[in-house]
Amino acid sequence: MRRLIPFCLILAISAFAQPNPAPSPAPKDVRLVAKDGQNAIPKLALYLNSPALDTRIEVVKQLTDLGGKDSLDPLITASRDPDPEMQLRAIDGLVNFYLPGYVRQGPAASVVRAGAAIKAKFSDSNDQVIDGFVTVRPEVIQAIGKLASGGNGMDVRASACRAIGILRGDAALPDLLDALRTKDNTVMFEALTAIRKLGDRQAGPRITYLLRDLDDRVQSAAIEDVGLLQAKDGLPALRAIVANPRGSKPERSALGAIAMMPDPADRPLLQRYLTSKDDRLRAAAVEGLGRIDDPGDRVAIEKIWKDDDKMPPRLASAFALTLGGDLDLGESAPFRYLLNTLNSAAWRDTASAYLVEAARRPAVLAALHQPLQAGTRDEKIQLARILAASGNASTVPWLDNLSRDSDTLVAQEGLRALRSLRSRL
Repeated sequence: MRRLIPFCLILAISAFAQPNPAPSPAPKDVRLVAKDGQNAIPKLALYLNSPALDTRIEVVKQLTDLGGKDSLDPLITASRDPDPEMQLRAIDGLVNFYLPGYVRQGPAASVVRAGAAIKAKFSDSNDQVIDGFVTVRPEVIQAIGKLASGGNGMDVRASACRAIGILRGDAALPDLLDALRTKDNTVMFEALTAIRKLGDRQAGPRITYLLRDLDDRVQSAAIEDVGLLQAKDGLPALRAIVANPRGSKPERSALGAIAMMPDPADRPLLQRYLTSKDDRLRAAAVEGLGRIDDPGDRVAIEKIWKDDDKMPPRLASAFALTLGGDLDLGESAPFRYLLNTLNSAAWRDTASAYLVEAARRPAVLAALHQPLQAGTRDEKIQLARILAASGNASTVPWLDNLSRDSDTLVAQEGLRALRSLRSRL
């Protein structure tokens, strides 16, 4: 005769056989646990298995606030959560570890939830990049890269693209190229901006198909990328845009990209724009002629330098003449004009970009060492960044000396530049 097992015993055995349920503390309890600081991270990581979404979100917030290297693995785990807000906050948390303060302005800071969907705001400003000497764990880039190409929602993918650019995530370039296929304008724009930051010229030919994109912002970003990445197979399309632009912005962008890729065949085109009523078109024309460096254009460039009263062509002509070997430091000289403009909050980024490029020429690089000693605070700080980007081994002693400047801010920038240069060399 079969022996019957009491029902209460069956329940007890069944309960014992079930896996332990994931801990589900309330968000306030998560915050209480986090007060233990770094020691709380292992316990917080367990809560990422909670079935309660608000608990998991609070865990990511607390991990981000705590920071530290031990927070990275749990944040990577959080990036695999299927919920879009979890993914968005995990991205911001990972970036925040390498760029402290990012979480206060990243996309997750503005997230609005509507049921299972989220919406975040993306600021137009997107120029942040970590220092060259900062090393990001490959697993971090891999996790964010997966979200760029396959995150839950377009805002997650756009946020991941932005993060890859900030973290210089070269290994995630294939994910950025995949993100361009989403046809979502925000994702595409963020992916193109990140590709520009990575600076991998192999990506240039892969984005030329976007030169005629119908979205103005995406088209302008693609045009700028093609120019900076020297994708010369895009020149025919750029010339076609200049010949028949759908607005002034694409025309400026396209002529600027042509100017970035000096081709003697474009010299007549650039010469025609020297008399344009648009000061930015004149500036692009002067830039391009300066890079082509034909002696026959010297007189025209000098005329722009002496007679033009608009800042863009003035700076462009100073750049062109500097490239041509005019390295006089006299007060009325074009080289000095570029250096002086480093003191201008409105125009220092333009002058700095010109000097970064010009400093790749040995004569210009050598000429920048002296101003590094005698310049104003702003000049020294900007020159330190320029030399970090374009300096060589001969620059190391100059930056080493700057790192001991009597001005604390200058000394700090000098040390950062020295570390970045050494990591690049």
